[in-house]
Parts: sequence; C-alpha cells; structure tokens
Amino acid sequence: MPESLDRSRWTGVWNRLGAEGNGLSVFAILEAAYTEPGRAYHTAAHIRDCLDQFDLCRLTAARPDEVEAAIWFHDAVYLPGAPDNEERSAQLAGTTLAGGGVPAEAARRIAELVLATQHLTIPRQPDAAFLCDIDLSILGRTPEAFDEFEQRIRQEYAWVPEPVYRSARIEILEGFLARRSIYQTGFFRDRHEAQARANLARILNRT
Repeated sequence: MPESLDRSRWTGVWNRLGAEGNGLSVFAILEAAYTEPGRAYHTAAHIRDCLDQFDLCRLTAARPDEVEAAIWFHDAVYLPGAPDNEERSAQLAGTTLAGGGVPAEAARRIAELVLATQHLTIPRQPDAAFLCDIDLSILGRTPEAFDEFEQRIRQEYAWVPEPVYRSARIEILEGFLARRSIYQTGFFRDRHEAQARANLARILNRT
C-alpha cells in the first residue's frame, strides 16, 4: 500500500500559518496529487522524507512554518518532462494558502520557496537554501538509497528512450557535481556533501 500523507501534521502547519478552518479540503488536494498514477519518486513518501529531514534542523530556519508549508506543496504539480511543474506548484501554493486565510505576504513567500526547488540557480535566500538542501538530501544518502532514487526517477520517465534519458540525466547530475558545493547550508553540507559527490561520480562513471 502506498505511503500516505500525515493529516494531523498538515492541519498543524495550516493552523500555525493563521489559515481558516481545518484545511482538510487542501489536504485532500495534496493527497490526490501525490498519489497520481505515474509517480514513482515524487510521492507522499518523498514529502514525508523531506519533513523528516526538516525536523532534524527545524530551528535553523528563519520562518520554519513557511518552509514546512513549501515542502508540502513543492511537488504538488508534477508531470515528468514538463518545464513548469514548480511554477504551477508555486501558483497552487500561493492561491490556495491565500484563499485559506494565510496572510498574503506569507503565502507569497511560500510560493517563492516552492519556485526555488527548480534548482536552476543556487539560492541566496537562507530559507530557500534550506528547502533546496532538504530536497537534494537524497543525493547524499547511502549508495543503496541513492540507487533506488535513480531507479524511481527512471520509472517516471519510462516513456523516454534510454539514450535520450541518459544524456539528459548526465547533464543534470553533472550540473550538481560542478557546483562548488552541492549543499548551501552547513547542516546538510556536513552531513551529505561527501557522500553526494561519491554517489554522483559513481553513477556518472557507470553511464
């Protein structure tokens, strides 16, 4: 049975953000999104894992509740290969949260955090760096966990011919490896940088 989202945890962050009601209608939207057919990695299990990583260093965030809300929304819209997944997820976050009574500035900041998970540039805003490191923490896990991650991403792109997929994937992973530091916060750099570089080098040597 697929892993599910934590409803009580969602209602907690919903209330702390100052939203109205119990937020369960929004929870239903998120739950439906993360159980869409075709998702193999970007599922409820990924969100729960990100929340677990967040819990390890919650106090280092400037606005922890906003970072947590961004975790919930950051892959809500996910169509493999689509160029605007993060933009649409950010829009969903901003409109849904503002419509639920979250102060407009907070909803805007959360949407901007979601946009940062495009990973196109190195984030400079501290909470965006924190969120991106959480999202990328899988790169620095054990070789077994990293290999499973790679297999699940490949499943999501099963329709792409192997040579095309391999070329695109190499470009993405080499981009991370070329950074001066994959992780932008000390917490994640200390925990995962060395293993992430080893994992990326190993898979790139294999492709």
